Amino acid sequence: MKTADIMVTNVVSVGPDTPVREIASLMIDRRISGVPVVDANRHVVGIVSEGDLIRRPEIETERAPSAWLSLFLSADDRARDFVKTHGLKARDVMAQPAVCVSPDAPLADVVRLLERHRIKRLPVVDHGKLVGLVTRTDLLRALLARQALPVTGVPHADGEIRKRILAVLDGADWGGSVIVNVQVVKGVAHLWGAVDSDDQRRALRLAVESVPGVAAVEEHLARSMPG
Repeated sequence: MKTADIMVTNVVSVGPDTPVREIASLMIDRRISGVPVVDANRHVVGIVSEGDLIRRPEIETERAPSAWLSLFLSADDRARDFVKTHGLKARDVMAQPAVCVSPDAPLADVVRLLERHRIKRLPVVDHGKLVGLVTRTDLLRALLARQALPVTGVPHADGEIRKRILAVLDGADWGGSVIVNVQVVKGVAHLWGAVDSDDQRRALRLAVESVPGVAAVEEHLARSMPG
């Protein structure tokens, strides 16, 4: 799946000169937690999230740096922090540059960027212009939608189910020194052998359970002896 398959296209955005009060009101009214900031040509110049608005003098939530940390803050650092917490417009408080993604990017790239930058949303840009927004919630919706799809090509013969199980296990990168024999009887997969840890055992069971046609899993596994 690609970003374009799950992104929201009706994106709420603001301009660089949008007042902070208006941004906060917009987030509450639309029940959203962040908005891209775009210029007159719809180019993304930043993003404002709830986290950018919760440290404010109006509600006495400014964060005073610790005495130890203040030793490493330059005058410029203090000035930037003041603008961030006292800013009156989007351009003052927004995070920039905004981390963006293209509509053709695979979802794996979306997840990688969200995790790397510890953020919850990504503006989607095409030729530099905002065309959508993808969030962690959109990824959850995609997961639910895919799991709700009917499974096609489900094998019914025990031999074919066993072949699929072995193919899945052969491609597993967590197998290590796992030695397992698989027998399938009336759709029930029986696992015989030894595993190195409980984590491997759980991964093995989950991998087998996910194979279409498997009705149940019966474990007959022992723990490998160290050394």
